[in-house]
Amino acid sequence: MDTQDKLFAPLRLPCGVVLKNRIAKSAMSDSLGDGSGHPTQTQINLYQRWAQGGLGLSIIGEVQGSPDFAEKPGNLVLNGKADLTLFRELAIKGGENGSHLWLQLGHGGALAYAPTSAPQGPSALDLPGLTCSEMPLDVVRNVPANFARTAQLAQDAGFGGVQIHAAHGFLLSQFLSPLFNKRRDEYGGPIENRMRLLIETIDAVRAAVGPEFPIAVKLNSSDQLEGGFAEDDAHKVVAALDTTSVDLIDISGGTYFPGAKSASDAAGGGPYFLEFAKRARAATTVPLMLTGGFKTFAQAQAALAEGIVDIVGLARALALEPSLPDLWRANKALTPVFPRFSEAPEGGITAWYTMRLTTIGTDTLAPDFGDLDPAITAYEARDKARTDIWLKHFGRPD
Repeated sequence: MDTQDKLFAPLRLPCGVVLKNRIAKSAMSDSLGDGSGHPTQTQINLYQRWAQGGLGLSIIGEVQGSPDFAEKPGNLVLNGKADLTLFRELAIKGGENGSHLWLQLGHGGALAYAPTSAPQGPSALDLPGLTCSEMPLDVVRNVPANFARTAQLAQDAGFGGVQIHAAHGFLLSQFLSPLFNKRRDEYGGPIENRMRLLIETIDAVRAAVGPEFPIAVKLNSSDQLEGGFAEDDAHKVVAALDTTSVDLIDISGGTYFPGAKSASDAAGGGPYFLEFAKRARAATTVPLMLTGGFKTFAQAQAALAEGIVDIVGLARALALEPSLPDLWRANKALTPVFPRFSEAPEGGITAWYTMRLTTIGTDTLAPDFGDLDPAITAYEARDKARTDIWLKHFGRPD
């Protein structure tokens, strides 16, 4: 089997589900919910377009089980009060053409969007740009059940699987980090305690969805902060995940804590985290996905050919060209052209790519990249409008 054949070869997960190829759209916060936690037609169109473009797997970022700790006011909220009609349409359209559509189960924790939340983390924080209270022990112990309920609803709505988000500085990632987890109970201290909530969440989700439904975990190789979650601890978590029922480990890195560098800023030209993935490969038989910095066909091809990972996770490349898998199969667009923006403000590049997703979902994708400033202005205005809708619909948590 040559390397191109391997990129487009099917992958059987431990639960028995088969993905048609090894190219995944990794989770991004597309901010395309309607402000009341429900999908929009733009979001449905976006995931349908990706499915039609040949992806084996797409993952929708930051789907919340509660409105109280959302990452953005454009997040989806899937709980007992949600109207499943549009969720079911999203599952159907995003699962066309043999593609799988999974939901990433999230909880903002200390990074919950302050205008709609009262942020809570493993420990209280009072830092510039980031303040939160400590999550009470009884609330911590209820986290796995909350994730499990959302996973079961995802299964009922027709989605193909779920990913438990334990990366990028959100709640489960915060528990893993000694920098942000100073607890003195069974969820703090050594890494065996700090990973306890993640392991309990996996077990609860598996009990809710049964043995044949895919469960993935997104895990940082490190959070790239001094004194934070580092590679040695991450290696121990990978080894522990090997003893659980997870079907896929998605390796990434970095955090969204204020002022922290993004993975792309900190790690050079990409792909990122390859060396960690090699180490993880030796610690687990669970299929590995690597997310971060894959920009070209050759990079994706090489990671699979070397046996480092089983799936490559693409994000920004698919925002530029939603049909990239089919183009690669046809030996086209092997080196996509990425925009370059000078002097972008913090969060500005993310805003540009987020608005690029909107143009895909509204069928207004332009051949040129456009300017950065109008994208940032539109992104901020949409967040403000959705914040107003969110607060009217959900109210503000106590």
